[in-house]
Amino acid sequence: MVKLGELVMILDLHRQGLSVSAISRLCGLDRKTVRRYIERGLEPPAYGPRKPRPTLLNPFTAYLQERVAAYPGLTGARLLRELKERGYQGSYTAVTDFLRDVRPPPSPGFEVRFETSPGEQGQVDFAQFQVIFTDEPETSRVVWLFSMVLGYSRMIWARFVVHQDLATVLRCHVAAFEALGGAPRELLYDRMKTAVTGEGDDGGIIYNASLIGLARHYGFHPKACQAYRAKTKGKVERPFRYIRQDFFLARTFRNLEDLNDQLRRWLDIVANPRVHATTRRVVNEAFAEERPQLRLLPLAPFKDVLRLERRISREGMVSVGGNLYSVPDATRRRAVEVHTLAEEIRIFEDGKLIASHPVLEGRHQRRVAPGHRKVGASGRRHGEGGPRIGDAVAQRSLDFYDAIGRQLAQGGRA
Repeated sequence: MVKLGELVMILDLHRQGLSVSAISRLCGLDRKTVRRYIERGLEPPAYGPRKPRPTLLNPFTAYLQERVAAYPGLTGARLLRELKERGYQGSYTAVTDFLRDVRPPPSPGFEVRFETSPGEQGQVDFAQFQVIFTDEPETSRVVWLFSMVLGYSRMIWARFVVHQDLATVLRCHVAAFEALGGAPRELLYDRMKTAVTGEGDDGGIIYNASLIGLARHYGFHPKACQAYRAKTKGKVERPFRYIRQDFFLARTFRNLEDLNDQLRRWLDIVANPRVHATTRRVVNEAFAEERPQLRLLPLAPFKDVLRLERRISREGMVSVGGNLYSVPDATRRRAVEVHTLAEEIRIFEDGKLIASHPVLEGRHQRRVAPGHRKVGASGRRHGEGGPRIGDAVAQRSLDFYDAIGRQLAQGGRA
């Protein structure tokens, strides 16, 4: 755009008889520009808004708007992956710039970051999720995400479960240590009841005895975060939000097993190979440095026992944690003792082990161990209709039943 003085000069030179080419050379302007200003005179030029230039993102903006409207929490990285699956070849910045206009970011608060050395600390917590499995589309279920995050590398191990009970907590710890190849020297907990049972008279924390047994076995020190200071567990609570937004939203799951299978793939392919937003390092690479600093796994498995008393049902099953486990047909007593280990259910009758089962995940599942059910001549199993365990059936000759039949046919009594 030319200034007013340049415009006056162009018009003055034109009045002096100079050609458009000569004026163009003197003013250093394009001939088309000189000719346009001569035709317009002193009237100021009118500029309309430029038409937006087509970009690689244009064919996908409607999809982005639809996804953000349905799931406002979806991350830019998640949406970029979805667009690439649909043929998008543009940049991540173009996606985030568009999302910034559609979904303004919240103003960040001030936080002091606390970092730990390799192998020093991990953080543990549960988060609640609501899910409808496609195998049971009429039922909305609550599941819990157990997560352990290493403080130095931000390596995530996580599993969805249906209970927050002590047996589940211990089982998840064992599985996490096995997957990580060791345990940190300290684990930070929220004051969940399965970890913290109360406070002593001197203000000290009283931990669950089974958790203390687990800590001794793996060599870590449990530490409860300060009351009403949830941000002291930021390394594990921020991943909950990340998992919810980048993994959980806008997906479907057949059942709990499928949910955990998809979660494991996402952790392996997306979460742990990513560049962490805070540390600016690839999580897996940082974990490769941290892993040698973890405490070595003990040679013996963890065998702490939770003892329960349970009654055997008419079908010869024992209920533990919402699931049913079988006992042998020959079991005589109605009440048995159940020992719940981290990965196994053991059932005892009068102090003798009569059954052992792997722990079932989820609810309303049944497990009948091989050899626990005998098939009789009728083809029916014991406990499935007919006589119960311990019932005695008298055996009589066929002549006895023939005599009864004749009596009934003659209208008499047997």
